[in-house]
Amino acid sequence: QVQLVESGGGLVQPGASLKLSCAASGRSVSDHTLGWFRQTPGKEREFVASISSSGRNTDYADSVKGRFTISGDMTKNAVYLQMNSLKPEDTAVYYCAARSAGRLSRVGSEYDYWGQGTQVTVSS
Repeated sequence: QVQLVESGGGLVQPGASLKLSCAASGRSVSDHTLGWFRQTPGKEREFVASISSSGRNTDYADSVKGRFTISGDMTKNAVYLQMNSLKPEDTAVYYCAARSAGRLSRVGSEYDYWGQGTQVTVSS
């Protein structure tokens, strides 16, 4: 079993930056694909970014490409999401997820483990 705990959310102004962290425990996630998703009330969960177990491959939703960067540090069993140039439409609860199968995926149901989420609010 893998437990995931997100941190780093908060309230920021448009244009600001924020870095989310996701710490894994229970077992190493170095052989997992890791991803970030987000959800706002009344909307479906939305893919944000994913990174392969090797760290060599990444994938981003078009809405965040060029502004967000996903990275992993397997010495710390952690994955991060650096968010720059934040917009009000980025406001959501952000979830970290881990997928034991190999390939990158944008489909939430293909991930095996989920964190509890961290709130990001972008507002002036």
